[in-house]
Order: sequence, then C-alpha cells, then structure tokens
Amino acid sequence: MAEEEAGGVTIIKRIKKGGHGHHGGAWKVAYADFVTAMMAFFLLLWLLNAVTEVQLKGISNYFAPTAASESPSGAGGMLGGQVIGQGASQSNSGTPVVAIDLPPSTIGQGGQDNTDAKEGRSEKDKDGKAEKDGQGPQDKASAVQQAQITAALRQALNASPELSQLQGNLLIDSTPEGIRIQVLDTQGQPMFPPNSSAMYERTQQLLLLVGKTLRDLPQKIAIDGHTVMAGAVDANGYGNWELSADRALNARRVLLQSGITDSKIARVSGRAGTDPLSPKDPNDIRNHRITIVLLRPAEEQGIRSSPLDAPPLSSVIAPPKP
Repeated sequence: MAEEEAGGVTIIKRIKKGGHGHHGGAWKVAYADFVTAMMAFFLLLWLLNAVTEVQLKGISNYFAPTAASESPSGAGGMLGGQVIGQGASQSNSGTPVVAIDLPPSTIGQGGQDNTDAKEGRSEKDKDGKAEKDGQGPQDKASAVQQAQITAALRQALNASPELSQLQGNLLIDSTPEGIRIQVLDTQGQPMFPPNSSAMYERTQQLLLLVGKTLRDLPQKIAIDGHTVMAGAVDANGYGNWELSADRALNARRVLLQSGITDSKIARVSGRAGTDPLSPKDPNDIRNHRITIVLLRPAEEQGIRSSPLDAPPLSSVIAPPKP
C-alpha cells in the first residue's frame, strides 16, 4: 500500500493455461498397449496357420475339460503330446506321430504306424517301406509331373473355344508303366468314325495339343490303340486288331507334327479289346481310345530289350553230340 502511494508501478502477469504445453507420457503407454495387442494378434494368426487339425482339436479339448481327449498319442494335454514344427511329426513323449500329409491309405489301418513305432524301426526302414508301397521319390516326382501336365492341358483347353468341350474326352492317370493320357470316345463326341482309322478334325487338334505339352519332357512315349471287344470283320479279315493298330499309327503321325521326334516314340501298338477301360462293359464306347504313356525308365529299358538283341540260338542250344 505504501508502494502505491509513492507512485510505484504494479506489473500483473497473466498465465494462460493450455496451448501446446507438455501433455505427459500417457499416450506412450496407450501406444505400447496397442502395438502389443497387434503383435499378439498376428502371432495368433501365425500359430493357427502353423498347427495341424489334430493339434487344433487338442487345443479345443484343453479348453473344454469336460470332453475327453481324442488325441491318438501323447499325454492328452494342450497339443495332445505334439509339438509345432515342420510337418508336426514329432512328439514330446518321443513317440512318432503320423503326419497329416501322408497318403490316406496309411492312416488308420489297424494301427500300422503305431506298430512301426513300437518295433523301433528306423527312418531308413520306413523310407524303404514307402518306396515299396509306391511312395518313393520317383513316384512323388511322377505325381508332381502328372499334376503339371494336367494343369497345362486344362489351361490350354479352356483357352480354346473349339477344344474346351473336349475335356471329357481326355483322361490322365498313373499306371505302373508311367503317366497315361487317354483320348477316348464319349457319348455324342467320338474321336474316330465307326470302324475307321481316319480321325476327326477335333481329334487331330486335341492330339496336337497333347503333343505340344509332352514334346519337351525327357521320357519316351508309348502309343496304344484300343477298341471295344466285339467288332465286325470285313471280307479281307480286317478287324479290331488292325483297326486299333491303324489308329495308333495315325496318332503317331499327328504327334510327330506337334514337334515330338521319332526317336522319342518307343512303341506303337494295337491292343484291340484286350485292355478295356470299362472291364464290366467290354462294348462301352469309351473303350475306343488312344493311350499315350510317358514311360518310366524301367519300362523304357524293357522295350529296348527286344528279341532282336537276343544271342543266336546256336550259342544257346548246344549242338547235338555225334
């Protein structure tokens, strides 16, 4: 008060609250929680993608204690005794577990795989058994090649409006000889005229497509002609044997036009009705067909070992004694 009377100046400083001042570190905590939740979410997605159906069922049983565990091995815990890994084929208890990606025929057949585990068979023995059952590396490579051929032919057929309707006339499967491609007759869509070896234009186009797909593959090719069991024989004795052989020879000519070399063809034969596609109905129209087989190496060797390579009879049969 005395200062005011003496004429002093009073300075008033007003402080505004708010603005761009310091907000504290609460936002950092919220951001860290968000990042942690996202990491847990993506980790959950990865785990769901990594585990198998059997392991997911074990997890379900773990969170439903009233349900009995149906896991075939292990302690029946969270993962049913299995561990997450490549193929999920290991177990915490040390007992081998059947992998999900094995052929269905080896699963659930009287506990065959559990018997192998109890007998302590080595992995080498199992691999040998797999090869014996047709599941060796060569068969796996053949299955991959068959899938590639099927996909290539399906794509080519779909790209051609004229040939897309012939997908029912093409059948691809695997035989002991090798991968087999069959061009067969169907109802309303025959590949050859009746009792004639002169193929239709659509048949020629389909065989050209098959040849272009196979021409760069390393295997040799066997071409066989097939007919129904019954067949008319003309006055000159021309029957199904001659008809099937002539159709196979015509198919060979078309394949050569597609770029397949003559040295790649190991066999051309007529089978008549001896190997029907429908054994229960030997006169089924689908038995009229041309088969093109990508031969396995063993089959190629067997074809190359022709009777012409045999030694002369004089070196086999001893001459009579005087």
